[in-house]
Amino acid sequence: MKFFHSKFTMGKKQRDFPWQRARADFPHNGIDFPNKRPTGRFSNGLNSADLLAKLMGYKRSPPPFFSLNIAYAVKKSSFRGINFASGGSGLLDVTGQTMSNQKNVVPLSEQIQQFSNVHGKLMATMGPAGTENFLSKSLFFISIGSNDIFGYYHSNSTIPKQEFISTLGLAYENYLRALLNLGARKFGIIIVPPIGCCPSQRIYNATGGCLEELNEHARAFYVTMETLMYKLSTEYKDIKYSLGNTYEMTINVIDNPALFNFKEVKTACRGGGKFNGESFCEPNANLCSKRHQYLFWDLFHPTQTASKLAAVTLYSSGEQRFVSPINFFQLAAA
Repeated sequence: MKFFHSKFTMGKKQRDFPWQRARADFPHNGIDFPNKRPTGRFSNGLNSADLLAKLMGYKRSPPPFFSLNIAYAVKKSSFRGINFASGGSGLLDVTGQTMSNQKNVVPLSEQIQQFSNVHGKLMATMGPAGTENFLSKSLFFISIGSNDIFGYYHSNSTIPKQEFISTLGLAYENYLRALLNLGARKFGIIIVPPIGCCPSQRIYNATGGCLEELNEHARAFYVTMETLMYKLSTEYKDIKYSLGNTYEMTINVIDNPALFNFKEVKTACRGGGKFNGESFCEPNANLCSKRHQYLFWDLFHPTQTASKLAAVTLYSSGEQRFVSPINFFQLAAA
């Protein structure tokens, strides 16, 4: 099973940032997806969730919650999970709610409620013991926090950084405890990458380098999550988790692009303006021809090639700086 995404606004009046108008249901998004069709993924093809699902033996990632008749789906022998992802959402309910073209952003709080609904249907179908056994073996993948941090940083909030990061950590803890109370025991937590290195953020650095202050927020969030997961593991003896450090994974690629066959790690394949980071992938935006050589697809999101590298690293890496205390393959087998 899987949860995904996030975004947040607070404090003073904001500038109009590109992510507030984000959509991905038109070309050339999906140009490398089967049949070259846009699917709503911010990618030229598959994303990391899709590729992790494939590595774990599935043909595709789980279907979206809103596409299913839940009562019917959980009764089928082929039931393998649900995707609760919502582009633009975050840990905080306010995240993404000001986005002009995102009227249906579902925050993580509501995604948990959706899962609670699924839990009820499982109970009615499998009974308490069957549901407990089923969920204890299920994988819960969660990747969230980037949009909350983007929104906080660009709102010029007067709330101190560490206080805000602590607020995110507390929200995350409450949601994880809710899932634990519903029977979840195996978590794949994907942490915020170096979002200050996105093409959209490099434009705010006169040198074209990463926006290090924003990266500091991402690093602080990792420390908070590392502490939280250890804390929960001491309280729930049967919990298993993998903490994917996409910050270190991405920085490693940016610092050593040739090792991973990337030619461009600053400029997006698709977009407009400096670094192709000043506008989203409108149908008439610039489009690179050698997409496999680019780290970024658009002003925020990775290419399919970069997503595959991330998925393989999360799944099989033995390096603790990238994924700890166990990798996703070991998590699935635990």
